Amino acid sequence: MQREFGFAFGVTAIALILATWYGFANGGIAVALNFLLIAIVLGVMEVSLSFDNAVVNASVLKNMSAKWQQRFLVWGILIAVVGMRMVFPIAIVAITAGLSFGEVTNLAFNDSAKYAEYLEQSEVAISAFGGTFLLMVALNYLMDADKDEHWLAGFERRLAGIGKLDTIQAIIAGVALLLLTKFAVAPAEQLTALTAGFVGLLLYLAMNAIGNLFDADNMAAKAGAAGFAAFMYLEVLDASFSLDGVIGAFAVTKEVVIISAGLAIGAVFVRSLTLYLVHQGTLTQYRYLEHGAHYGILALAIIMLLSMNRNVHIPELLTGLIGVGFIVLSIWSSIRANRKDAVGGSSGA
Repeated sequence: MQREFGFAFGVTAIALILATWYGFANGGIAVALNFLLIAIVLGVMEVSLSFDNAVVNASVLKNMSAKWQQRFLVWGILIAVVGMRMVFPIAIVAITAGLSFGEVTNLAFNDSAKYAEYLEQSEVAISAFGGTFLLMVALNYLMDADKDEHWLAGFERRLAGIGKLDTIQAIIAGVALLLLTKFAVAPAEQLTALTAGFVGLLLYLAMNAIGNLFDADNMAAKAGAAGFAAFMYLEVLDASFSLDGVIGAFAVTKEVVIISAGLAIGAVFVRSLTLYLVHQGTLTQYRYLEHGAHYGILALAIIMLLSMNRNVHIPELLTGLIGVGFIVLSIWSSIRANRKDAVGGSSGA
C-alpha cells in the first residue's frame, strides 16, 4: 500500500501546507484553519465523487506497462491538477464568455466571485461536453458485443446484441444530445450545447480510434505509442469527471487556490486508488465491479446532460451516492457469485 499511496500522502501534505499558508497570509490563523478544513472537505468530496472513475481507470491501466503506470501517477497528477482543474475550466470560460485567456486567468486569481459567475454561465457547455463523452464511455462498455461477463444478465445481453450494430453507441449519444438540446436547453444556448456535445463525442471517437491501432499483434512493437494513447485517454476521462466537481467546489468556496489544493488532494488519491486496484487484482476478484462503475458513469452522464437545463440542479452529493451505490451493489453481487462458484466447485469435487 505504501508504494501506491505514499506519493498521495506527500502531495496531500504539500497541498494542506500551502492552503494553510495562503489562509494565514490573507487573514491570520482563523482564516488559515478555515482554508485548511475546506481543502480537506474538497479532497474527500473529490474522492467520493470519483470512485467509479478509479475503477474504470484501473480497467485501462492494468494493460499498461509499469513505466506508464508510474507516469500516470506522477506526470498525470500535474496534468490533472494544473491542466484539467485549472487551465481547462479557464479555457472553457474564455471561449464561452468571449474573453481572452489572460483576462480569465486574472479573474480566477484576483476576482474569484466574478470567475465563479462566468464558470457557472459556462455550465451548459461543460455539461454537454462531459455528459456526452461519459455517455460514450458507458455505452461502449455496456453495449460491447464481445463482453461475455454480464452483471444484469438479461438486460446486458440485449444491450450487447444491439451493440453488434456498427457505431450504434455514437448514434444513441448523438440523438440524445440533439433531443435534450431541443427540449431542455434555452434557445440562446442551443448552439453552444450542440457544439460542446459533439466535441465531446468526436474526441471520444478519436481517442477510441487511436486505441484501436494498437491491437494484440503489434502492441509489443508499439508499446510506447500504445502507452501514450492510453495515458491521454485517461486524462480526457479524468477531465470529464472533474468538470462537474470544479463547478461544485465553488459552492463551498470561491478561493481558486483552495479549490485547487482540495481537488489536487482528491485527484492524487483517486490515481493512487487506481494503481492499488490494479496491483491487488481487485477487478478480477470482484467480477462485477467494472460493471457497477460503468453504471455509475452512465448515471453521471445522464445527470450532466439533464443539467444542460438550468432549471435542473442535482446535488453533487446525490451524484456521488449514486455512483457509490452501484459500486457497493456490484461488490456484493461479486461476493455472492464467488461464494456460489465455490459451493458449486466443492459439490462437484
